[in-house]
Amino acid sequence: MRHETEITRLHHPGVTTFFGRPRPAFVILAAMERLPHILVVDDHREIRDLLARFLGAQGFRVSTAVDGRAMHKTLGDARIDLIVLDRMLPGEDGLTLCRQLRASSTIPIIMLTAMGDPVDRTIGLEVGADDYVRKPFDARELLARIRAVLRRVQGGGEPTAVSGTMLRFAGWRFHVHRRELENADGVIEPLSTGEYELLMAFIQHPRRVLSRDQLIDFARGQSTAINDRSIDTQVMRLRRKIEPDPKTPTLIKTVWGGGYLFTPDIVREG
Repeated sequence: MRHETEITRLHHPGVTTFFGRPRPAFVILAAMERLPHILVVDDHREIRDLLARFLGAQGFRVSTAVDGRAMHKTLGDARIDLIVLDRMLPGEDGLTLCRQLRASSTIPIIMLTAMGDPVDRTIGLEVGADDYVRKPFDARELLARIRAVLRRVQGGGEPTAVSGTMLRFAGWRFHVHRRELENADGVIEPLSTGEYELLMAFIQHPRRVLSRDQLIDFARGQSTAINDRSIDTQVMRLRRKIEPDPKTPTLIKTVWGGGYLFTPDIVREG
């Protein structure tokens, strides 16, 4: 069965149909380059093929990889906007690959897992996943989560009050547009999508006790399934990056029975 978005070549060289209308091939290629590029990493061929067809029909470019080696090769060859990463893979598993990616990249990651233990979900979020989807999954739900993460990354959830600015707090410089932290020595610390949104929520509400429910609303809204434990995990990860001593936090304080308090003074540089 053909999908609306399928590209079909005509007999004329260099001409392609796109949504049923003839277009020169270079125009089609340019249009495709602007589509979000999803990388599906899963060792089950049926899942890879299903997601490639489904997401392709929804207007995404899709690449697939069977394991970590193929994933890294694809990342070296193309610009990827989001990775759908299986938890259980041959060789290096999804948690290991997620941890490796987070050491040098802020590409959003949605992890798939057949494991139902809530602790496993927490571990996935802790090592850097932006969302966690349990197998078997509904393709439409996964699509909604992909779109929600991409909206946040592309600025849909970025507060306009600080958009494009440089902020300073507690010896850190926060590059809002680049979503990076820079310490006093000029070393860059990348932020995952979840860490970035949580920090933005704190920066917009400094020296105010925020409950977990408020942080869920401020940081992620209602578009993604998230719970109190997920917020605690994100806070722990952010503390590890910005606190002088994460075991005795002074920048993000826990207010027992209340939530969390972001204590630094914030200075805008631009």
